[in-house]
Amino acid sequence: MKTRNYLPLIGLGVLMVALHLLTVWTGTQYYLTQLTMSAYYGLVIIGLGVLMGYAGQISIGHAGFFAIGGYLAAALTTRNLEPFAQNWWVQLLDKAGVIVHGQDIYGLSQMTFTPWLACIVAVTTAGLVALVIGIPVLKLKGHYLAMATLGFGTIVYRIFLAMPYFGESDGITEVPGFDMLPFLTISGDMSHRVLNFYASWTLLIVGMLFLINLIGSRVGRALRSLHSSEEAAEASGINAGRFKLKVFVLSAIYAAVAGVLLTHYNGGIGPSEASMAKSVRYVALVAVGGMLNLWGTLIMGVGLTFLSLRGVFGSFDDAVFGTILILVMLFSPEGILGLKLRPLLRQLIIGGRA
Repeated sequence: MKTRNYLPLIGLGVLMVALHLLTVWTGTQYYLTQLTMSAYYGLVIIGLGVLMGYAGQISIGHAGFFAIGGYLAAALTTRNLEPFAQNWWVQLLDKAGVIVHGQDIYGLSQMTFTPWLACIVAVTTAGLVALVIGIPVLKLKGHYLAMATLGFGTIVYRIFLAMPYFGESDGITEVPGFDMLPFLTISGDMSHRVLNFYASWTLLIVGMLFLINLIGSRVGRALRSLHSSEEAAEASGINAGRFKLKVFVLSAIYAAVAGVLLTHYNGGIGPSEASMAKSVRYVALVAVGGMLNLWGTLIMGVGLTFLSLRGVFGSFDDAVFGTILILVMLFSPEGILGLKLRPLLRQLIIGGRA
């Protein structure tokens, strides 16, 4: 990969530092909370962007993978294992050092899994679920594929909403911080706010780096051929099913990682994170940014998410977002960064005539 292809990533790193310094200079460091959350949601969106834009597969159930990661991480680090303390598997895990001993809010003895083990289990589970459902579902095309992924998302939403183990409609709260490194704890505590901001955006940059390298590789060329014509790609010797499945699992892992870290950062998770509305919003953000423009997807995904989290549009948030989506589809179907102002102005002023 050519060095100049890394320049936007360097620019993103500079922007990260500039945003922090700007909040310090203006006394608005509380913005770092929403910027951190936006970076995690951005990780979901760029993963979905590769799936939709390059593999040509639409998924209206991606919030399900986000929720699988978040809910499993929350449950494994909060649900007490004390009633099973005498079981051999609990004792074995305790000897392996992956059990945390502490007290609950009532002062009673509590045993839970470490956040690291919970993270590994959650992300692995999301990847395996994507693999299992991807094998049959990705054989579908068009609106049949969209309906199948929508069905998956609905199932996941109902499972988390109905099971007492996952808190039902209340979700899971009191999720502890995630000590990723000796100096870094993923937590909403104000004392960790700056480090969490840098951690989330660094993860987003690393995620972008991996996807850019993937797109520029032989695999990326195969994915672009799938997007153009799956039949032609298969005629060229490309195993379409295998490539689609791998990208589907990769995008699910991106969503699960974001779900785990954002759950620890927020200290909890609710069933709304697995809702159909969330999945549709992810798809719409990819469309607004441009399905074949990873940078456009990142910019619009993080930007619009930040505005929504800040409540800039108030109760009209969905209406404003819908309006932006309609305008982009009308005037720049390839994404917001593909918008050409001169032809647009000519069309608006003189009806598109030369």
